[in-house]
Amino acid sequence: MKVSDPCGCFPTGRHYPGIAHLVKIRAVGVAAEMDASAPWIDHPIAFIDVETTGRDPQNDRIIELGIVIGRGGVLQDPPFNWLIHPGRPIPPESSAIHGITDADVEGKPSFAEVAGEIVGALRSAIPAAYNASFDRAFVLAELERAGVRPSDPPPAMRREVDWIDPLTFAREVYKSEESRALGDMAARLGISLENAHRAKDDAAAALQVLYALARDPRVPRPYGSLIQEQRRLSRQQNEARKLWRRPS
Repeated sequence: MKVSDPCGCFPTGRHYPGIAHLVKIRAVGVAAEMDASAPWIDHPIAFIDVETTGRDPQNDRIIELGIVIGRGGVLQDPPFNWLIHPGRPIPPESSAIHGITDADVEGKPSFAEVAGEIVGALRSAIPAAYNASFDRAFVLAELERAGVRPSDPPPAMRREVDWIDPLTFAREVYKSEESRALGDMAARLGISLENAHRAKDDAAAALQVLYALARDPRVPRPYGSLIQEQRRLSRQQNEARKLWRRPS
């Protein structure tokens, strides 16, 4: 959606009273069909989590995908969850994390076979994930391999739409804490996470973490403002990590 530019200035920088309402800009990174000025918490949010055979989206595969839909601070029932056959053995080191083995995915559909259902579940909702760059890279890579290119793709499939990532805000709001991993954040906020590293359980807990963070005044309420602040914090955090890694 378009949002008002509060400046009311021409390129010279001179202010012209009374024209601010005529000057429009598009909020970068938002889903165009969503009102960028409305509270993001009132929009439908599709919280996504994937479990995989490894960490490389170009070579590894999704073996479980969960989507939990929330709106108005409430999780909608039922959640979506797919066990997916990756077409290759699951490495033991990956099974040690999520507990999913070759036997669990035996006879399960391939990603291509359930891609239509996944796209349908994501339609008309703002995409979100905890440490979103990981889940987003895997989802988009699998959809590309499956040749899924709908004429009207959901926001999660559009590269110009940012996914909401509560980890970015957790790093800011709880910067003094040693860990902002999902399990630690859930425990800190009193959110139940009984089956950690399983897709729909992680997605549900992460969505509740996002809603809990919304109570902090440092987390903007308008959807467009949230995305712009997330972009700012992400740049800031990435620069800080570069400094940490710089050799002495």
